[in-house]
Amino acid sequence: MTAIAKPVGIANLPNQRYKIVSEQGGVLNLMVCGESGLGKTTFINTLFQTTLKHADPQRRRELPIRRTVEIDVTRAVLEEKSFNLRVNVIDTPGFGDNINNRKAWQPLVDFIDDQHDSFMRQDQQPYRGVKFDLRVHAVLYFIKPTGHGLKPLDIETMKRLATRANLIPVIAKSDTLTAQELATFKSRIRQVIEAQEIRIFTPPLDSSSLGGGDDEPAGHGDSTPVATQDTAAIEHARQLIESMPFAIVGSEKKFDDGKGTMVAARKYPWGLVEVENDEHCDFRKLRSLLLRTYLLDLILTTEEIHYEAYRRLRLEGVTEEKDKENGNGSLSTSTSGAPVKAPARKLFYNPKYKEEENALKKYFTDQVKAEEQRFRQWEQNIVNERIRLNGDLEETQNNVKKLEEQVRNLQLKKR
Repeated sequence: MTAIAKPVGIANLPNQRYKIVSEQGGVLNLMVCGESGLGKTTFINTLFQTTLKHADPQRRRELPIRRTVEIDVTRAVLEEKSFNLRVNVIDTPGFGDNINNRKAWQPLVDFIDDQHDSFMRQDQQPYRGVKFDLRVHAVLYFIKPTGHGLKPLDIETMKRLATRANLIPVIAKSDTLTAQELATFKSRIRQVIEAQEIRIFTPPLDSSSLGGGDDEPAGHGDSTPVATQDTAAIEHARQLIESMPFAIVGSEKKFDDGKGTMVAARKYPWGLVEVENDEHCDFRKLRSLLLRTYLLDLILTTEEIHYEAYRRLRLEGVTEEKDKENGNGSLSTSTSGAPVKAPARKLFYNPKYKEEENALKKYFTDQVKAEEQRFRQWEQNIVNERIRLNGDLEETQNNVKKLEEQVRNLQLKKR
């Protein structure tokens, strides 16, 4: 490596990149998954310190029970220090709320795969100036604070989501457990995750991670030595890993903490549970992981690992199918170097789409039956009308014959 004695300006490249990113802004696609009533909406509003989603428990209780898992996307643009972040919050109402939750994870998996497929199709178009990117950067899986462990639905869903997106398990409403119960619950969850080989997102523990702590991230133009930043980043990442799964508490209300400061907390007769107090919950650590320190890692991991894995499997699968059609059973690559055309989209088993399909089939069948019944009624009416007209015609002919007979009789009498 050759060092330049006199600066020529190449060290200014990070500043140019910083300016471009600041002008373009960023995108964060966040999926929240868990049973109803675990505080997902409250957590999202607390995380971004604004009302992104409106929670109405009374209206939710009045609504009928959802028979299928739905996908609800909430979009917003947040601004902080002249930097814009486009946030897409993907909610999954109806997940785990039924007695029979067979394949309740399928709509979530299909949605993530569909977004990868959509982006891959856009990337293969001749004009790629504007792309619509809804690839999920992080999945927050809310675990019910039972104190016992993970349910089979939780294990199966987490295993399937972990292979497609950055999975971050969190314990919802952790203030319902004592400190000892929470520690035991976390230990059991870690054991299950390790035994089931569920891959969750963990911060990198190398020197390339230069993120700051939760109080103040290392910003543009920071004069802190690089070695000190590396040490702080590694220590901060180690603390985050030790805290997983994160025990969180959410609240949109603020109360006086007794020192004249208004803090976000949940109020109980025995005191306050402060949201941003590390002794009460892991909210600040989770916020640091999602926003302050490792937001770029979440985005890059999605692009370089999950999306590339999906894209490779898709293209290899198409190439293998074409080889089989040509009589060659071995897997080969395109000799021209051109990307293989993506296969047609397929909607796999999805209870929501299946229910809609059955409803449409039933509606179509009912309409056909109604039309057939109406045609039969028209046919019967035509037959009845024909019989009536034939009867009238026969009666008229009889009357004509009678009149003709009377005419002949009169003519004979005149003679």
